[in-house]
Amino acid sequence: MTRIILAEDHNIVRNGLKTILQASPDFSVVAECANGKEVIDFLDSGQEADVLLTDMNMPVMSGLELIEKLQKIVPAMGIIVLSALDHEKYVIQAFKAGAAGYLLKSVSADELHFAIKHVHASQKYMCSELSMHFLKRLLAMPDPTSFEMQGDMSFSSREVEVLQLIAEGYTNQEIADKLFTSKRTVEGHRQNMIDKTGARNTPALVKFAILSGIIT
Repeated sequence: MTRIILAEDHNIVRNGLKTILQASPDFSVVAECANGKEVIDFLDSGQEADVLLTDMNMPVMSGLELIEKLQKIVPAMGIIVLSALDHEKYVIQAFKAGAAGYLLKSVSADELHFAIKHVHASQKYMCSELSMHFLKRLLAMPDPTSFEMQGDMSFSSREVEVLQLIAEGYTNQEIADKLFTSKRTVEGHRQNMIDKTGARNTPALVKFAILSGIIT
């Protein structure tokens, strides 16, 4: 039987999840917590669990903070984020922090069960709705082979830093402030990367870098 901790600050949502999970003989909800700190307190008391199902936005200690702490305390625990946040930024943050699964709150009971079993078996899982969303985005991106690469395609570590910040929406001046350099230098890095890739503009450069795995 899979022992599950529910971390969700909305009582109605938490109670609904418990009802769905307890209906299966394969699952046992061993703790219900309203924030990350309550999860830590439960584990510090000597209790154990196999899988944590957590929201991202919670008071006192968020889901992301909780995931990072649990990686140090109980790295073997399978962690699944159940959230209404569907932007890839949050999905990437969760997986990078140590989550093994990411589900939207619109997920069906069957897929929820499947995801928990998958993660309990030490595998990763992302719900089908998100998978299709990301696939559509990838298919909409230009084929990297459509770029006419110019000269040396290697990027310096500083160029990658600049490119990552560009992708996150920072302006040239904001990037310059973050990297303790000048706006002119940042603009130079941006133009050098456009020249190297043959990209038509900055959005095309960012798309190429994501598709090529240069940045995430």
